[in-house]
Amino acid sequence: KRYESLQINESDYFANNLASIHYSFKRTFEKLRKKPHNEWVMSPPTVNAYYSASKNSIVFPAGILQAPFFDKSFPQSLNYGAMGVVMGHELTHGFDDQGREYDKFGNMKQWWDPEAVKRFKDKTQCMIDQYSEYQLHGEHERGKQTLGENIADNGGLKSAYNAYKKWVKENGEEQLLPALALTHEQIFFLSFAQVWCWNSKPETDHMQFLTDPHSPAKFRVIGPLSNSYEFSDVYKCS
Repeated sequence: KRYESLQINESDYFANNLASIHYSFKRTFEKLRKKPHNEWVMSPPTVNAYYSASKNSIVFPAGILQAPFFDKSFPQSLNYGAMGVVMGHELTHGFDDQGREYDKFGNMKQWWDPEAVKRFKDKTQCMIDQYSEYQLHGEHERGKQTLGENIADNGGLKSAYNAYKKWVKENGEEQLLPALALTHEQIFFLSFAQVWCWNSKPETDHMQFLTDPHSPAKFRVIGPLSNSYEFSDVYKCS
């Protein structure tokens, strides 16, 4: 019943795409002036997650709560390195360049004092400069465009690692995996990086640089690890 007004043609993919977009916008406008109600932005099978500033909430659909992000049979180093970082990422959005402008009730409000705002802007400018130096196919990333997601990537990695170390303190060290000369701290970072294994065409990368608020997958690994003292320590980087 929900889709009875959506007309689909079996032989015209382009027209179907336009009809789908038109239908989506139509449903959005129909909600105007109506009482708000709880509705997920993503469907349960979606492999993604999101933070809602207006609701001050984070949502993890069922699709992402499975391997390779999470499995109850996995070592906790793998779970924290993948799903833990995703959770930390969404939590950090509450304090990024946009999330910080909303209070705990989801209202847009300046709740930081001037000194905190100044220090935040100083530190985030360093991050803008850092990511703007990254190049792919000779094209520089737009560090200002990707700032919010880069803050969340860096904060998510740090908070997840701290959470894993807290788990180890409370539950004890995990047994080392056979035939793998890595500590579980090293496996944590390996799990984080593995999530972003990616293969794309140069044209796709170019379009992402132009429009996407996320950094390319490669830099979503290199950036946070370059800023991580913990990574440098466990891998003995010089």
